[in-house]
Amino acid sequence: MDRHQLSDFLRQRREALRPEDVGLAPGPRRRVAGLRREEVADLTGMSADYYTRLEQGRGPQPSEQMLAAIARALRLTADERDHLYRLAGHNAPRRATVDGYVPPALQRVFDRLDDTPAMVISSLDEALLQNRLAAALLGDRSRFTGLARSAIYRWFTDPDERRIYPEADQPRQGRAHVASLRLAYGIDGPTSRAGQLVRALLKESPEFAELWAHHEVAARFEDHKVLLHPQVGPIELDCQVLLTEDQSQALLVLTAAPRSESAEKLALLNVLGHEQFAG
Repeated sequence: MDRHQLSDFLRQRREALRPEDVGLAPGPRRRVAGLRREEVADLTGMSADYYTRLEQGRGPQPSEQMLAAIARALRLTADERDHLYRLAGHNAPRRATVDGYVPPALQRVFDRLDDTPAMVISSLDEALLQNRLAAALLGDRSRFTGLARSAIYRWFTDPDERRIYPEADQPRQGRAHVASLRLAYGIDGPTSRAGQLVRALLKESPEFAELWAHHEVAARFEDHKVLLHPQVGPIELDCQVLLTEDQSQALLVLTAAPRSESAEKLALLNVLGHEQFAG
C-alpha cells in the first residue's frame, strides 16, 4: 500500500469533480474547488473521518469493497479504478468481475433517471445502483450480502423473492433467471462467481437443477411485466435494458404507459417513497 500516492490520487480525483457531476447541488460559498471530503464519504457510505484519514495517508488499508465504493463515488474510469486498487495494495480486479464498480458513462445515465424506477445490476442480477423509486417499488436490494446479493440465488432459495410476480408468471421468470446465469457462466467460467453461484444452487434447489439441465442461454431482454406491490397493488410496466459492451452490467428502466392506472400508481409510490426515505 503506497499511502503517499494513494493520498495524492484521492485528493486529485476529488478536486477534479464538481457537485453537479455526482448529482449534488452546487450550493453557495464553496471553499473547495471540487467535492468536499464529507461529500465523498457520504457517497461511499463511509464515515467522513475514515475517508479523511485515507486522504491524509493515515488510514488502514481499505478493503476491496470500500475501494469499489470510492471508485464509484469519484466516477473513476476502469483504468483509474485499477490504479486505485494497486495503490491500496490490492490486485486490480478482472474487468468482468463485479465489485460494485459502475462505469462513469453508465452512472451518468442512471443519475438522470429520477422520475421512473431504475437500477444497475450485474450479470448475476446483483443490485449495484438503485434509485429511490426502484427501492419503493422493489424494496431495498442493497441490503443483501453474500450469495443472497444475487436475485437469481434469492429466487430459488427465498420464497419472498417471488411474491412480487403473479403466480402464473413465476415459471417464466425462473427460466429467464437460469438462462441469464447460464450466459454469465459461459463467459466467466466455472471458477468465477457465476460458477460459485451455480454450484450452490445445484445443491440447494432441485427446481434450479432441473432448469439448469435444459441448457437455455439468453441475455436479459426487453420485457412487459406485472409487478404486485403490497401497497398499491398490480402495476403493469415495460422493462427497457441497456447493456454494457461486455454484458457484465445492465441498466434496467421500468416505465408505465402514459396516463395509465399504472402510471398513477408509480406517481403514488413516488410520494410514498419520499415519505419513507424522509422518515
